This record gives sequence, structure tokens and C-alpha cells, in this order.
Amino acid sequence: MRVVLSSYGSRGDVEPMAALAVALRGLGAEVRVCAPEDEEFAERLACVGVEMVPVRLSIRALAAGANSTAAPTMTERVATLAAAQYEAVTAAADGADTVVATGLFPAVAGARTAAGKLGLRFAYVSYFPGMLPSPHHPPYPLPGRPLPDGVTDNRTLWDLDVEGQNAVYGPGLTAFRAEVGQPPLDSVRDYAITGRPLLAADPVLGPWQEPADLDVVQTGVWVQPDERPLPADVEAFLQAGAAPVYVGFGSMPMQGSSDAARVVIEAVRAQGRRVLVSRGWADLALIDDQDDCLAVGEANHQALFPRTAAVVHHGGAGTTTTAARAGVPQVVVPQLVDQPYWAGRVAALGIGAAHDGPVPTVESLSAALATALAPRTTASARELAPAIRTDGAEKTAKLLLECFGEPA
Repeated sequence: MRVVLSSYGSRGDVEPMAALAVALRGLGAEVRVCAPEDEEFAERLACVGVEMVPVRLSIRALAAGANSTAAPTMTERVATLAAAQYEAVTAAADGADTVVATGLFPAVAGARTAAGKLGLRFAYVSYFPGMLPSPHHPPYPLPGRPLPDGVTDNRTLWDLDVEGQNAVYGPGLTAFRAEVGQPPLDSVRDYAITGRPLLAADPVLGPWQEPADLDVVQTGVWVQPDERPLPADVEAFLQAGAAPVYVGFGSMPMQGSSDAARVVIEAVRAQGRRVLVSRGWADLALIDDQDDCLAVGEANHQALFPRTAAVVHHGGAGTTTTAARAGVPQVVVPQLVDQPYWAGRVAALGIGAAHDGPVPTVESLSAALATALAPRTTASARELAPAIRTDGAEKTAKLLLECFGEPA
């Protein structure tokens, strides 16, 4: 059996696909992963021995607003993204049986269109419940289309979400699909997520609530053991003093924060803690030469987080889950899409604090850290850790080998 895994998004979108690819390969399947052409994804997939077919559109450049290949209008941008994913999936799909897709909806629609043209089964995966229609939660706001004031019924909001998705993405997808001989879509969202989506979220951290209108299969998170040693300078820093606070915002450029590095370092110091600053796409750097602070690049979070006092991050699904597994308290500074959801879950479970809004100040971040570092929060984080399951990728691989999915 051959499976194509399609993702267009940040590291948090691609990393679970790498875990699923390894699990599928362990069961004898052949796997290819379609991911953005950025070098970091090629390097990560090469590390686990998974073949990558690049999507010729850099997600990092797109996130920074500097992608020279992206056209100026939303319609053209959507069409370009859908076409790029379509081409990658088509190139990867020789001899394939199933396509599994996640990421931005135009890319998912491009992947499903390719699967349909080739007669393959198709499955969609979300990494958090809020991407999927439910009477128990509202949709996330679309760019330029905030949720209407005064509307509190979730089913009504999800009906409006169909209209919004069609308005934002429909014209571009119609143009793209016309180029490959396919008709317009009645509902962009419903075409992307299918009638039976996968939910690769931990049932404790991100439970799917029943009863619901959608037939969701919650698999648990897709993770794999990371055996990479920590860099020598990080290891030396950890051994030189008390457990530090880790601060990193992953693939978020933090464009709303004019001085994010100073803010995070001073906020951690205000709590009397040492700090590890992850550079990330925000390109955080040291603000002085004091020995209580170290800037780090790529590092193994599974090895690093258990040796920290707390983790401050943007609220990506992967980082939230890794910190929860490590049993350390968190501060989530949410930026977009799923991140407010994870911030809320961290606070509701008592394993950390949700920062109010995407732009921290020294005072606001220090206050959130005080909550996270309190003995009760630290104890709750430690107690929750053993409940986080790690077999989601293996469970999903078995489902796919049993022909999970639907005609594209």
C-alpha cells in the first residue's frame, strides 16, 4: 500500500505527518509527504528517512508576507496555493491508494482535487477540535471576517462559517478547479474536511464532545520519540544553574510585538528565573551578555522541556502537547487559529496560564508566569502528564491500512 500525506503549514502541521509516515512505514506501507519547500521540512523528514515531495511555495516567506510568487489578490493567492498542492500530490501519488491532508483549506482542496482526479481515497485530519463543526464550540474567525456580535448559537455560527469560507476561498478555488477541469464547490469547508474527518488531538487536552453532527474519529496525537541529544551549549546551560524558563514562539513571526525579545527576557527575570530563548521565526535574540540567558536554535523539545521550570509559547498543538507530556506548566501567548483554543484548555485544566491577547508586555507576561510557576499549577501539570497518550500515529496507520477514507 502507498499513502500520500499532504500538508501545507508550519512545523506544527508537518511534524505529525512525519510521525504518521514512520508508523505507516513500520506496518509495511510506502509513504511520501508533500510539504512546503522550506529547507527545515526537508531536513526534518530526511532525519526520519521519509521521502518528501516539495510544494513549490515557501510557507515561511508566505508567513512573513514576502513571498514573491504570491499574487496580490486573495483569489490569486488561493488559486496559486491550491495549484501548488495539487501538483505536489499528483507528483507523489504514482501507485498510491490514499491521500491524507491537513493545513490551509486551499491546500487541502488542492490535495483532494488531485486525489479525486486519480481515483484515490481521501481523509482529512485536524489537529484541534475547533476546526470541525460542532454544537459545542464556535468556529475560529476568518481573516477579515470576525464572528458577528450577539450571535451565540454555535450551529448558526457554523452556518455562517460556510458562507465565510466560500466568500474568502471560493473564487480562487473555482478558478483553480476550472484549470483542471473540475466544477465549483458548493462548500469549501465541507469539501475539505469530508464527512468523517480524523482528529489528531489528545482526548484529555483536546476532547471531541458528543453528541455532535459530524462523524469524527479521534485518534490521539501523532508523535514519535525524538532521540536527538541537546546541543552542547544548551546542555552546559542547563547544568550551570536552576531550571530555566523556556520561551519560544515557533513559526509565529510575532509581528505585533515590536520588542518581543526584551519583553520575554525581562518578564522571566522578574520572576527570578533564568531563561532559554528560542530564536524561531520571530528571530528572538539576547538583549545583553548576562549569563542567566541563552538563545537557542532547533532543539529536541522532548528532551528539553522536562528540564525547564515552565514553557512560554504560542499555543501550537504540538508544543502544547509536548509541554503537557513533560509535566511542566505553560504560559500560552496565542496568535491565531487554534492557539486561543489551546490557551483556553491549558488554563481550564489548571496546567498553566492563558495570556490575554497576542502581544505581551513585561507586566502581563510576568503575571502569567507567576500563575504558571505557582506550586498548585506546577503540581497539576505534573499530575496530568501520564494521562497524555502517545499511540495516535500507530492507531491511525492501522486505520489507513484498513482502507479508512472516502472517495475523493
